[in-house]
Amino acid sequence: MTGSIADGPADFRRAAVAALADPALQQALGRNGFAQRRAQAIAALPEYPELRAAAAALKDHVLDHLDHYLERFAAAVEAAGGVVHWCDDAESAVAAVLGVARACGARTATKGKSMAGEEIGLNAALEAAGIRPIETDLGEYIIQLAHEPPSHIIAPASHKSMADVAGLFRAHHRDRPAERPLDQAEILVDEARTILRPAYGVAGLGITGANFLIAESGSAVIVTNEGNGDLTQALAPVHLVVAGIEKLVPRLEDAALLLRLLARSATGQDLTVYTTVASGPRRHADPDGPAAFHVVLIDNGRTALMGDARKAMLRCIRCGACLNHCPVYGQIGGHPYGATYGGPMGQVLTPALAGLGAARDLPQASTFCGRCAEVCPVAIPLPDLMRHWRDEIHQQALDPPRHRLALALWLWLARRPRFYRLAVRAASFGLRALARGGCLTAAPFAGGWTRGRVLPAPTGPSFFTQYRSGGNEP
Repeated sequence: MTGSIADGPADFRRAAVAALADPALQQALGRNGFAQRRAQAIAALPEYPELRAAAAALKDHVLDHLDHYLERFAAAVEAAGGVVHWCDDAESAVAAVLGVARACGARTATKGKSMAGEEIGLNAALEAAGIRPIETDLGEYIIQLAHEPPSHIIAPASHKSMADVAGLFRAHHRDRPAERPLDQAEILVDEARTILRPAYGVAGLGITGANFLIAESGSAVIVTNEGNGDLTQALAPVHLVVAGIEKLVPRLEDAALLLRLLARSATGQDLTVYTTVASGPRRHADPDGPAAFHVVLIDNGRTALMGDARKAMLRCIRCGACLNHCPVYGQIGGHPYGATYGGPMGQVLTPALAGLGAARDLPQASTFCGRCAEVCPVAIPLPDLMRHWRDEIHQQALDPPRHRLALALWLWLARRPRFYRLAVRAASFGLRALARGGCLTAAPFAGGWTRGRVLPAPTGPSFFTQYRSGGNEP
């Protein structure tokens, strides 16, 4: 199963239709139990509302003083012997990484999981430069073999079945016996471990992302469940961190606050198995660690969000809770979004990163049920931010002509209450006439809805009628 991978955010509609028609993908999406585990973890944390409010306030404070914390972080990194690379966009970030790789003569680079690396297209750039990237996170390794992007920010291969993974291993691990059993998760993990483990010792460069950057100490914090991030940054002679500028927090104590929310919101764990803090290159008395430490700080459209309400999107700690609770993502997975970030967070971020013209369909792909905002551990008002983009789409006339015509017709009626009530009564009567058993399986202009679900028919008097009668009309 390859899923339905869009060529870009502009291809969303076609890819979404294909994903809905992919039975293997639908079965894989049904296995995601993150929402249930999150609910259990949050229920066991009575102070969650207070932690959530404190986390949102912390992130807002950092964003309001981002220039100060960036300067403080860079000074701390350099004081510890590291190097900071300031990058305005994906191209300059890739150039910075390639510059470090060439300077240290790296021919292979081990990589920990990094959504920022995915965002800038780092693997393709390394390969084009003759440097072999080796993904060491199991999920990332699987999709690297499949030549696919991640379908989920915390579970990149969640769209793959065990049989899919076994097929990939047989195709790529050709030095192994062809008829070996690959029908259990433990066997697959063991085989991946034996393939990946030797790579740490020969890599000339270790690349990781960062869950948090500590301004006070110049440290990078990563969380993993496999330990691959520790090996990546400790065994290579050069450790390079790729991260967005919004990952900053003032102190390690502040990161601890966010860590209490991150794993619970993502996987339902109290904490991930490994939480690792890297602070510069190896010191004279250190028994191991990298000889050089570089941090590539990426803007890539982030500061463009700072001037209005969209700034709240930069609170995001990449837990994936909004994806796990989104009814749209739950039906189509991540690939149709055609971008690094899918689900509600991607519907807000991608227009800023890729441009609104290419991503104009993404803010429309929402039921506006509000679950994404309810479960966000840093209280990002995602539906409000999608509405912001919808307004921009309309103002720039990027929405389809039929949508603009329908909105203009609604506006004309809304300004004429008598005609509006007549239209509502006529529509209500017509829909009731088409209904069977109180529901519609087909309706004019609603084929996209009724293809996948029934539409309840109107019942009883309209809201306006009930309001005028004091709510007592049957």
